[in-house]
Parts: sequence; structure tokens; C-alpha cells
Amino acid sequence: MRGLAGDDGLTGFMPPALPDAAWVLHSMYEHELGPTDMSYVAYRRAVRNGGGTEIIPGLDPADVIGGTPGEHPGPRWRRLRWAELSQRTGDPVALEGQLPCYRSFPSLRKPNGWPVGIAGPSEGSLDRADWNRLVDILTQHSPQGARTSCLAYYTPLLHGAKEFDALHVRAGTLSDAKALYDHPDEDGWTPSNLWARSRSWVLCTDYDLWATKVAGPTPLIDALLNDTHIEARRERQTGLG
Repeated sequence: MRGLAGDDGLTGFMPPALPDAAWVLHSMYEHELGPTDMSYVAYRRAVRNGGGTEIIPGLDPADVIGGTPGEHPGPRWRRLRWAELSQRTGDPVALEGQLPCYRSFPSLRKPNGWPVGIAGPSEGSLDRADWNRLVDILTQHSPQGARTSCLAYYTPLLHGAKEFDALHVRAGTLSDAKALYDHPDEDGWTPSNLWARSRSWVLCTDYDLWATKVAGPTPLIDALLNDTHIEARRERQTGLG
């Protein structure tokens, strides 16, 4: 992977197109009350100071602070597509020359910061539903299907200073990949990289990004772009295209 990506993989090995590539955008969710003028930072501070449910009428703190990372946030939340939010705010899906990260949708951070009512994309890890769907699509577009031999790599940044020099690489088949979400040693993180041993396709979930790059043959990339669950954008030379 070092030779393929040309980097040290500290945040994940970012592959080139093989020969095509797309970004799978990590899911966002919007509360039924919609976004507010209060930032998450201000809201959490108010809750800690005893503000209770009256901080934002109708919004239970459990709707915002509760939940399990990587899972759907709850019945009062709906999936919010990047394309919908881009159309609403006027912000591009990706800023020119930048990858999808915390700098995306800058108008939402002004003046107070990311608003309560929109749960932003997870950084450095896919949600369970997105991960499972991505594994299904990879399986459909691998000659050996679920029996495809593959490897998973986890950046040492996920494991803290005690294991910084240890390589976390796991071997198996695509039939094992969904179970990685519940692996007791990985704390609910999806792999930084998953790739077929043949390197016919490679994915990278960079530790600092809000999207996962999938590099592989064009039929695989087209399947991602046309999927009704996954939201993806074909990679261009800068940004997402």
C-alpha cells in the first residue's frame, strides 16, 4: 500500500484511481425541528449548566447528546443528503481544491458554528449502514464475490500513543468485512483501508475526512454513483468534481 499510495499511511493510504475513483460521502442527518441558530458547542454547554429541555423548545437533549456513534441517531432524525444541503445553503459539495472535511459547508459555521439540528458526517469512519452497503457493492463487483480475499488496515491514530508503532492489519474475505464494525479491538471504527489482495479495488477512509475514497474499475464506480442509499461523487483532479 505504501508503494501504491506513495505515502506513510498515517491517516490512511490514499490510493490513485484504479483506473477510476469516487468519494462515498459519509451520512448526515437532520432533526425534524430542523437546524437552529445555536451551535453544538453552545448547546452542550447550556445542557451541562442545567438548561434542560427549554434551551430549544421541543428538542430533548437526548435527541442530540444520546445515541450510539455509527448508528442512525433516532426516529426524529432523517437522512440529509449532501446535495440537498448544498442546494439549500449555496455551498458546493466540495470546496475548490479541498477534500470533504470539517471545512465543508462553511456557511453553516457562521457565525456560531455547526448548528444543532444537523448531525454532521462522521470523521474518519463510515456509519454502519453505509459500511454494510459499501461491502455489498464491493461483493457484487468482485469476481470471487464474498470469497474475495482482502486486507484491512487501521491507522495507529485510532489506538493512541501506547500502540502508535503497532500495525493493525487484518486478513480475511469480504464475507467477514461487515463483522469488522463490531470488532472488540477497533472501538467501532471502520478500517482506514480495505483492499482486495489483487488490488483490483482499494478504499480509504482517511482519519481527517468526511468521505471514503473508493478506487477501482469503472463499473464499480458507476454502481456507487447510481446507488439509492450511498451518496457518491466521482473523483476529479481537485475536490470531488
